Amino acid sequence: MDDPNRPLSAVRQFATGAALLGRGLGLVLRHPRMLGLGLLPALISGALYTAGLVVLIRFLPDLSAKVTWFADGWGGFWRDFVEVLAGAGLLGLALLLGILTFTAVTLLIGDPFYEKISELVEDRFGGVPDAVEVGFWRALRRSLADSLRLIGLSVLAGIPLFLLGFLPVVGQTVVPVLAGAVGGRLLALELTGVPFQRRGQRLRHRRAVLGGKNTPLTLGFGAAVFCAFLVPLGAILLMPAAIAGATLLARCALGKPIEVATVRPR
Repeated sequence: MDDPNRPLSAVRQFATGAALLGRGLGLVLRHPRMLGLGLLPALISGALYTAGLVVLIRFLPDLSAKVTWFADGWGGFWRDFVEVLAGAGLLGLALLLGILTFTAVTLLIGDPFYEKISELVEDRFGGVPDAVEVGFWRALRRSLADSLRLIGLSVLAGIPLFLLGFLPVVGQTVVPVLAGAVGGRLLALELTGVPFQRRGQRLRHRRAVLGGKNTPLTLGFGAAVFCAFLVPLGAILLMPAAIAGATLLARCALGKPIEVATVRPR
């Protein structure tokens, strides 16, 4: 028989995962060093993505007209209506892909900084006794390979969501929720790269550990980050907190304690 408490347990896990972002923010705010380490790479990425968004908005009317070529012969109202929908869809797709790829690009730019933040969090909760030492260039190659795979998954997921967004009602209700779930899952995979790499585990290990029974926990954290990153400047200001929270997520998923380690007096 199915466990009657399973749905409630899943809800609790989801809430616990969402709360990890808040715990990460608390850790960062109590330790300004973490905040300073994490803001610089995010600021650099933020400037690049802001410039890209400005260019997209500048040419959005032309792009909307090109993707709705089939409506060129329609009446003025319906042609304009379809172009507006297309523009909204293109902007939504760009924002979704921007959020997902922003994390990957920022992690690549600030790999040494985020490695240090994650290490400080791990040390606070007992450390990683079996940590694997990986050289800088080897770690960078691994991060780049995993990031490219995740960016590819983001594009593959984003295109169908973009097309589904044109469906009446469903495109404005179900699709945003689905986008949050898919985007949250991918963000969780990206942000936990550092703590898993410290344990000698790659993307395939992350996907296995963060799936299965840990899926609600992972989705809770990822959805919280996804929503926070939708807020203007949220992705920049909360990136250090997201790294700290992702380190806690990895520890939870791996069955490690996330209570402050104490040293017994001799």
